[in-house]
Amino acid sequence: MKRTWTIIGVKDVRSSFRWYQTLFGQPETAPAHDYFGQICDSDGTVLLCLHQWGAHEHPPLMSPDHGKPGNGLLLFFRVDDFDMALSRARSLVPVLAEEPHRNPSTGTMEFALRDPDGYYVMISALS
Repeated sequence: MKRTWTIIGVKDVRSSFRWYQTLFGQPETAPAHDYFGQICDSDGTVLLCLHQWGAHEHPPLMSPDHGKPGNGLLLFFRVDDFDMALSRARSLVPVLAEEPHRNPSTGTMEFALRDPDGYYVMISALS
């Protein structure tokens, strides 16, 4: 088995951590560190890692000023509670980036929103 650990640069790990936990309907917990946190599924699978900009001098995570956050990146999540995820998403942002629609390629319902750091987040029904 192989898994990816997608890591994105964020301004405020704690705030982004809460934002993603709310989106995914997870109980609120604190990240392991002020500079790094892992959003995990109930089975322990890492869904997304949040890394504070500039911590530990990783070259691509030094500053959002060196590029536009999210350019060339689409965070795509399949969820088993699509309608509830949509409701949670609407509580997090004033406007969705894409309203719910059926993807003609996959036949599944999906919507998109921007996270607090500007990343484009696509939510797709796991059906």
